[in-house]
Amino acid sequence: MKKIVLFVFVFGFFACNENPVKRPKILLDEATMENILFDVAVLQAAKINAPDILQTNKIEAKDYIYKKYKIDSATYHQNNRYYAAEVNNYKHMHKRILERLEKNQNIKK
Repeated sequence: MKKIVLFVFVFGFFACNENPVKRPKILLDEATMENILFDVAVLQAAKINAPDILQTNKIEAKDYIYKKYKIDSATYHQNNRYYAAEVNNYKHMHKRILERLEKNQNIKK
């Protein structure tokens, strides 16, 4: 019973807090973060479905993202964590990313 009360208290505390994750030093705007997550999804799909294409072109997914957006791994992870802490907004971002992926898939058919 004590564990349940503690869980409810902790959950309530974080639910009331605007964003429990500290703002990153280099905050990427939401559109840029959405573009990064879109590119990550495409690269992950390519890595699973056609790894030979990435290998032939010597594309390392993480390095590609970091170079394209001129960020480092810490900036990426801090921003991803920051945006993920705002669950509803992050959910909408992923919904838009999924729509873009479906749109791109339909174009290629």
